[in-house]
Amino acid sequence: MDDVTRLVNLLKSGHRCVRIVTHEESEALDVVVEASNTLGRPLKVWSAVQGLRDWSGVEADNVHDGARAVLKRFAGEARRGDLDRTIYAMLDLADHLNEPETLRALREALLSGPAIGGSGAGTGGQLVLIDHSDRIPATVEHHAVRLDLSLPDEEELEALLRKTVQQEHRYEPIEVNVSKREVARIVANLRGLTRRQARQIVREAITDDRKLDASDIPRMIASKRLLLGSGELLEFVEAPTSMDEIGGMGRLKKWLADRAASFSKEASQFGLTPPRGVLLLGVQGAGKSLCAKAVATAWTRPLLRLDPGVLYDRYVGESERRLREALRQVEAMAPAVLWVDEIEKALGSASGSAASDGGLSRRMFGTMLTWMQEHREPVFLVATANAIDELPPELMRKGRFDEIFFVDLPGEEARRAIVELHLRKRGREPARFDIPRLVAASAGFSGAEIEQAIVATMHERFAARKEPTTESIEDVMRQSPPLSVTMRERIEKLRAWASGRCVPAE
Repeated sequence: MDDVTRLVNLLKSGHRCVRIVTHEESEALDVVVEASNTLGRPLKVWSAVQGLRDWSGVEADNVHDGARAVLKRFAGEARRGDLDRTIYAMLDLADHLNEPETLRALREALLSGPAIGGSGAGTGGQLVLIDHSDRIPATVEHHAVRLDLSLPDEEELEALLRKTVQQEHRYEPIEVNVSKREVARIVANLRGLTRRQARQIVREAITDDRKLDASDIPRMIASKRLLLGSGELLEFVEAPTSMDEIGGMGRLKKWLADRAASFSKEASQFGLTPPRGVLLLGVQGAGKSLCAKAVATAWTRPLLRLDPGVLYDRYVGESERRLREALRQVEAMAPAVLWVDEIEKALGSASGSAASDGGLSRRMFGTMLTWMQEHREPVFLVATANAIDELPPELMRKGRFDEIFFVDLPGEEARRAIVELHLRKRGREPARFDIPRLVAASAGFSGAEIEQAIVATMHERFAARKEPTTESIEDVMRQSPPLSVTMRERIEKLRAWASGRCVPAE
């Protein structure tokens, strides 16, 4: 059901007041105009600047009246039983409701009985309040019905994309070089935007070079982030990481590659539902966070990091509200990858929080679980954890995540790939080094520890004005014992738990 039909039904059912809260005032007015035309009823529009006017542009009586005078007259007509069928659209009235007389005038209008509905019963006209702010007195909120404007679906967005490009092409030629799949990716990344915002992003992408191609997709994602503004609750992470930059994890890479196209229409027609997320359990520094970045890059999706620390607030109910707002923002950015790093720090105290924090962590945990189970937007959750024993058992139930992977310390082949990768990243050809020797020296090292050993060697050799060698890297590795030595017992315990419960990432 489209917005016009929904508004027509609300007005026909006799609601005295309908509220539309949006920044897209022109779009909301278009809906009201179409609804008044469908119903065959007159429409008057009020604003603080232009006063009350017929929608045709002809000035109405007392055009310069303020909101208070218009509402007083509206309420008086309803009380007298006038058979007024006019629809009154009032713009930004919420800003004037801090004036006691204006608020009282609106209340009397709302309390004057049912409006004229489809049956012809009731008296007086009807109000449609179009506001940019949701902050209104509770007494008004309880007597008004809210209508939220719908966002364009993918079919409408594709039509909008084509129309916008055609309009721009008529102004100045545009070179279009996108495949059908790339068009689908562009449309998917325009989801969550209003029609005006989507048009603006398309224009920005093609204005500078008069081209539309696959290289515009990351720029569109960045523009979308700026428009929606994730704010302090979510961190937008630049993710120029590819799967090739991750050594090892062959089974995890294949799992992700197999599901890369699962968000497409073809996959839905095939009978597939999009994957919801993975939990990456493992040793610190093994590449879990890097994997979250690589997923976002490979799937051409924005990566949003949720930091649990910014959610908690000293005021009652505020922490839960902040979590709901963060999840709403993620859905607005969909399709997206949501990264929750070290999720045990956010939810680990949920099982015994009643005594320590009044049950706050438990309520936050419940909100998160409900969202994980019920959200319908294409948001892929990548959660990482280092300490499985700190996670609530409800989180581990099948269905919360599509799969739970255990990321262990890299084996020989993975270490070889990691050593060669980090040497190449620093402009050194692996063939100049004794790779098998470095692989043997790095036994028990995580990927991060191997990288740090190479970086430390580069610093030392640069200070000595010498080139790094196999021996110099090997010496640094010997001097710094890895986590597998300093935290052997904890890692063994983690491996024992994961055996038979998780899918090995390697």
